[in-house]
Amino acid sequence: MRELNLITSNPGKLREYRELLSERFNVKMKPLEYHEIQADTLEEVVCHALETLREYAPVIIDDSGLFIDALKGFPGVYSAYVMDTLGCDGILKLMDQEKNRKAHFRCVVGLLDEEIKIFTGDCPGEIVRSKRGTGGFGYDPIFVPSGYDHTFAQMSIQDKNLVSHRGRAMRALIKHMELSFTRI
Repeated sequence: MRELNLITSNPGKLREYRELLSERFNVKMKPLEYHEIQADTLEEVVCHALETLREYAPVIIDDSGLFIDALKGFPGVYSAYVMDTLGCDGILKLMDQEKNRKAHFRCVVGLLDEEIKIFTGDCPGEIVRSKRGTGGFGYDPIFVPSGYDHTFAQMSIQDKNLVSHRGRAMRALIKHMELSFTRI
């Protein structure tokens, strides 16, 4: 079984990656320190991080953002910082008077093996009016994906991975890796 290093200190991300990749890969968490640049896109953040982590290849790193329509895409690329400073309660307070609750999550997964490959996944949905559920992490208690009644925090990890931004990006990664292995 091939080993992949997931560069994260987030055990929630590790669980999601292992859930989808464990049949094909041995995913190991590598909580390495690296400089995360401030950039306009998640793709720029991921590519820069991978460039600084070449010695640990093969590695996977991802960056995700919650983009809220009524807040003109905020917190977007600043989602981690906003989670650390405002949290879900702060976002709900910002959204208190908003009728438009539409939002989407975007995940960019970067794979560095011999070269950098980027895979993306989006999940449309909306922001609920109060936190619901105890599972997941980050903004999961306030985000309901389109077509569902439950927040990510109310879903099992298997159900979340079926529709989530990260699950979609990981499935694109899996498809790429399976194609790469068949060429060998």
